[in-house]
Amino acid sequence: MDPIVIGEILAGMMFLGVIGMLMLGFPVAFTLGGTSLIFALIGMQFGVFDPSNFGAVAGRYIGYMTNEVLVAVPLFIFMGVMLERSRIAEQLLLTMGKLFGNLRGGLGISVVIVGALLAASTGVVGATVVTMGLISLPAMLKAGYKPAVATGVICASGTLGQIIPPSTVLIFMGDMIAGIHAQVQMSQGNFAPTSVSVGDLFAGAFFPGLLLVGIYISFIIFKAVTDPESCPATPVAPEDRKDLFREVLTAFVPPLALIIAVLGSILGGIATPTEAASVGAVGATILAGLRWRLSFGVLRETALATATITSMIFIILFGASIFAIVFRQMGGDNLVEEFLTRIPGGATGAMIAVMMVMFVLGFILDTFEIIFIVIPITAPVLLGLGIDPIWLGVMVGVNLQTSFLTPPFGFALFYLRGVAPNSITTMQIYRGAVPFVLLQILAIALLFIFPGIVTWLPSVLY
Repeated sequence: MDPIVIGEILAGMMFLGVIGMLMLGFPVAFTLGGTSLIFALIGMQFGVFDPSNFGAVAGRYIGYMTNEVLVAVPLFIFMGVMLERSRIAEQLLLTMGKLFGNLRGGLGISVVIVGALLAASTGVVGATVVTMGLISLPAMLKAGYKPAVATGVICASGTLGQIIPPSTVLIFMGDMIAGIHAQVQMSQGNFAPTSVSVGDLFAGAFFPGLLLVGIYISFIIFKAVTDPESCPATPVAPEDRKDLFREVLTAFVPPLALIIAVLGSILGGIATPTEAASVGAVGATILAGLRWRLSFGVLRETALATATITSMIFIILFGASIFAIVFRQMGGDNLVEEFLTRIPGGATGAMIAVMMVMFVLGFILDTFEIIFIVIPITAPVLLGLGIDPIWLGVMVGVNLQTSFLTPPFGFALFYLRGVAPNSITTMQIYRGAVPFVLLQILAIALLFIFPGIVTWLPSVLY
């Protein structure tokens, strides 16, 4: 048999083998690296893999670790964890509950707005879901909200940190897509390629993030009108509304100031994402100090959590690097290119196919696992077909936000399950997430039909 065909068959089997092992519950990083090594040994026996290619792993990984853009990742994680310790979310939720409590669905709208503000100031999905679950879920249940509605709103609002900048996923995708875009342009004869930056992706994700917030709020209003018992009003006593204006200022000014300092400096071209992340980390520490929440113990816990989360991400990236090298060496990239270019509809058909594959993978894999595996394989083909790199990155980000909500392995569902009372069943959490998954699909469709929602702001700013 032709060695090229053998290599492509092994590459396809390796991809399926990785998915199968992950579904069995094996650790992601070791599954990616271990399965790839096994198939590399098989490929050596058939003469379709050269082990000297592993020499590129060290250089590539050192490149990741010394990449100035990726230094922003631990800094943004530090900022998010520190803000969690400062209890800024608790004050926001309590204040917003007083502000909108007299309206049907007002408490749910408050949770969405707070989720958006926390997303723009922390970008840490797990911390946001857990914090809002501990604070707002008991209040919503006490107010008479149906469990499925309450849990769905909390999970969906918590996942806004996936797409609203600063998002660690967008940082990784921006860096990956920028490198792939430059390689594709040079392969097409353009030796002065246009650059794509993380700031471009942040700008492109700004309006889609607001679109999702608007869709969530519209759904809550729809539920309040069509099914008033599912999200009743929570009347606030007059004495509790005293000095509400001062409370609103106290709750909103700190996170808004941090958002403007971090996100505004990036979009305005004043600072790079890494520089803005360092400002955000310092700002979050100052906020914790002003709230008398800063101590050596808190600083130690924040640093430990930051190191743990960052290490988890980069060890997955290490396993994905080995997978990518073996997959490409055995001709897997050619297999993917042939498949996508033969799909009816050209670039549009290829984009739809990739988005559908990512959506399905979201049922069983984490966001970082998907982007580290799928983006290096599919992005070169899609960009070569003329897909806008900024639009591609944002579309993938919105699509993968759904992976936090899709049963049975949506991480936001697990986070909320961990803090929800025993009276809330897992099936109620799943039922609550389904409508928001459908709303996510609606948002993806709108961005697909109207790409200007993504591309307009970057074209104005840069």
